[in-house]
Amino acid sequence: MKIYVFAGPTLSAEEARAELDAIYLPPVAQGDLYRASLERPVAIGIVDGYFERVPAVWHKEILSAMGQGIHVFGSASMGALRAAELASFGMEGVGVIYEAFARNELEDDDEVAVAHGPAEEGYRPLSEAMVNIRSTLRAAVAAGALTEMARAALERIAKELFYTERTWPHLLQRGLTEGLPKQEIDSLLAFLPSGRVNQKRLDAIAMLRTMRARLEPGIAPKQVRYHFQHTDAWEQARRAAGGRTLGSAGARSNAGVDGEVVPHDSLVEELRVAGVYARVRAGSMTRALAAEIAQQHNAHVPPEALRDAAESLCLERGLRDEHELRQWAREQRVVDLERLLLDEARRRWAEAMFEPDAAESIPDYLRVSGEYAMFASRALDKQRELASGGTLSPSLADVGAAEVDLFRWYFEERLRGAVPDDLALYARAAGFDDVDAMRRAVLRELIYARRVAAREGEQTAASRLSARSAPEAP
Repeated sequence: MKIYVFAGPTLSAEEARAELDAIYLPPVAQGDLYRASLERPVAIGIVDGYFERVPAVWHKEILSAMGQGIHVFGSASMGALRAAELASFGMEGVGVIYEAFARNELEDDDEVAVAHGPAEEGYRPLSEAMVNIRSTLRAAVAAGALTEMARAALERIAKELFYTERTWPHLLQRGLTEGLPKQEIDSLLAFLPSGRVNQKRLDAIAMLRTMRARLEPGIAPKQVRYHFQHTDAWEQARRAAGGRTLGSAGARSNAGVDGEVVPHDSLVEELRVAGVYARVRAGSMTRALAAEIAQQHNAHVPPEALRDAAESLCLERGLRDEHELRQWAREQRVVDLERLLLDEARRRWAEAMFEPDAAESIPDYLRVSGEYAMFASRALDKQRELASGGTLSPSLADVGAAEVDLFRWYFEERLRGAVPDDLALYARAAGFDDVDAMRRAVLRELIYARRVAAREGEQTAASRLSARSAPEAP
């Protein structure tokens, strides 16, 4: 079960893992949640997020994720803001701060904003969130360490400060400057070491516990009542977001299990000098378009589709079992085999969905590739030969061979390979409806091959006879 949580200054990944087993990512920025949704997690939790200098997470990418069946939770900071704004659409908010925004008791983004250090320092908070100041001042009043009048004054002073300037030393000094009794300030100063309330942290932990309680027993995909609109602006933004990496998983597709990254440009150069770039690009274009179609249709991949994808991949690569599949994955530098199989299942789903359209496009594709004349001529010739012999629907009796001999001829002599262990799987992968359909096609091919050989033999014999009968040159 894959779960993503975006957190930073509010709660460290180490603290968070003690509450919920999940993949923890840096504070969410614009496009991050969309990229996370491409991995099809069961749920996404938002605690912290960027704003101001870094574009904030879009409302629309959250709506898109939920529309794909992903549960999205929010609390404490940016998560509480977005959850309050999107509660009517199904985003689930948790905690005191979320509830205050949902009731419109709080409205400003700066209520949860803090200055913080870089990732290397664990996003260490450098200022105090306004919501934490409010909670701490109320706790001080309840404990008798502060009067209501002093609380209201300090709360007003803190709100007037820019969020990066909100620290307890600065706030207490401003309180003295504005004439608050020193006795009140000293009392609050003594209260802070043990009485300070980190409401954001409490709410973040509450969200993680809520997610664990909801997800551990198993949860159905998210159901929404809105229709997600794929606008031009959304498509442009989505494609821009899709070109970047998610959190710390950068260069995932080009990284080996040992973490060594293959530069994309170097990989493409190897394809070009090997003369295979056009073929690989065509295949990758198919994968990209299939992923796009699956994304737009919110395609759900059931477990059996994943199994089919694994079996088909084994067949195509000549792998006999799961052990060989995993060995192959290591050799091919596959970091996340489950994700690869999920992509394969989506591709197959999209191909099945558009199979009628693809079938109609085959003639034009062959014309563009320059292969139409060859295949069309052979198809017509086979049709005429089989029709003349009354063998358009032949049986094994018509060729005088057992099925095992028929398929041995086809795979070993015609295709120059081995007979696959699973004929049904091969038949589907080759485009046949089932083994019966493949058998009928192979029977027609064998009869046609025999008739062509006989025809060519007659022509050769006739040529030899003509050569013997021709008068000698004087």
